[in-house]
Amino acid sequence: MNRTQDRKFTKEFYKRQILNKIDRYILKTLAGPFIFGTAVVVFLFLMQFLMMKLDYLVGKGLDNFVIIQLVALNIPWMLIIAVPMGMLFGSLLTFGNMSASHEVTVLKASGGSLLRMMMPVIIFGIILSGAMFWFTDVVLPQSNIKAKALLRDIKKKKPTFALESGQFSVDLEGMTVLSREVDSLSGIMTGVTIYDRKDNTKSTVISSDSGSITFNPSFSKMILTLWNGEIHQSAVGDVNKYRIINFSEYIIRSDAQGFALERSDTNQISKGQRELNLAQMREIRDNARVSESSARARVHQKLNEHLDYLFSGIPSKEKISKPSPPNKNRSTEAQIARRAERRLSFLGSNIRSDINRQRQYFIKASQYEVEVQKKFSLPLACLIFIFVGAPMGIITRGGNFGISAATSLGFYVIYWVCLIGGEKLADRGMLPPVLSAWLADIVVGVIGVLLTLKVSNEQFNPLTWFAKNEK
Repeated sequence: MNRTQDRKFTKEFYKRQILNKIDRYILKTLAGPFIFGTAVVVFLFLMQFLMMKLDYLVGKGLDNFVIIQLVALNIPWMLIIAVPMGMLFGSLLTFGNMSASHEVTVLKASGGSLLRMMMPVIIFGIILSGAMFWFTDVVLPQSNIKAKALLRDIKKKKPTFALESGQFSVDLEGMTVLSREVDSLSGIMTGVTIYDRKDNTKSTVISSDSGSITFNPSFSKMILTLWNGEIHQSAVGDVNKYRIINFSEYIIRSDAQGFALERSDTNQISKGQRELNLAQMREIRDNARVSESSARARVHQKLNEHLDYLFSGIPSKEKISKPSPPNKNRSTEAQIARRAERRLSFLGSNIRSDINRQRQYFIKASQYEVEVQKKFSLPLACLIFIFVGAPMGIITRGGNFGISAATSLGFYVIYWVCLIGGEKLADRGMLPPVLSAWLADIVVGVIGVLLTLKVSNEQFNPLTWFAKNEK
């Protein structure tokens, strides 16, 4: 190797080393804002979720582990929304800081381009999009079905048994409990009266000076301990059968169903769109399309049969072989007319039924096609938002938190309006399902590409560029 080649190799080596350091610096700068933005969005959704489900959680004596498990099972769907937002906020703040500190200007003056500066973030976005696709197809359906089952079990659980002074309680099956005073600290009751309604053949009233109620560890049995009282029993319909039993301590064990959290089998829970993976959605979509085609074919078949009936004339059994008197002819014609009217009524009813089924299957297939496409379009938003965040950060010099947050929120609102609007249009048959699922990515992606071109070439004007290309 001669001296010129050696010098060239050394130059390329150091250039590569510098670029690698710049890439690591950009990724290191991105990490903090990305994690922070994702965490903030997850926190906001988490607070909203807890406020909405607060009525189901409060007063039921749930273990902390159960509440933590419910929260953990709902975090995956929050991440699907939060991660793209974190990428948008992170790229905007990162390149905004670089622009504010004139690092972008220095790199451009050194021969670098915006796309080269964005390259490590783009690669990270591609990897993150792939990871999010796997996450939405494997982790998200399982977490959603488990969260759905757990929330249903919590709803079925009865509130923790509690007595109030001077108030009747019917929470225990077959028993009505009244306590004149209840010590909230020790749980001791005074002046207790219990009406036992478990046996319809006799009436039982228990009264005692004091008592306490506890549950076994599994909450399947209630243990009621009474001190210094008496039991009054009488047979229903026979006043002569009456007895009084005095006691110093009396223990009642009773079933307490519903006070324990009974976990359901997730295999017994019906699965909606959010609890299905990609393969299951495709299977349902394909079955709906087959059913739609069958319904359409039945409509065509019935119409063709009716047309054949009309054009082939009256069937042979309806033809009149011999001349008949005028009255008889009129009677036969009336019968044929009534028979034709009944046939048309029956045909119309069947066709309307098949058309309604066809419409239902079409809507179902469209809905699942949208969900199938969203499995791809939502993860790809992690990559698309980079092309919005990076140039917008440079344009606005969004180094401060407020500008970055406001800009990120604005573009995120645009994205979700397009996504939700596209779904609604697809459900009404006004937009193809594939286009509706990708509409948000297309709109934001076009904006991102134009912004990237604008910042890469400061002389770039989208209107001028399109006008020149049309010529």
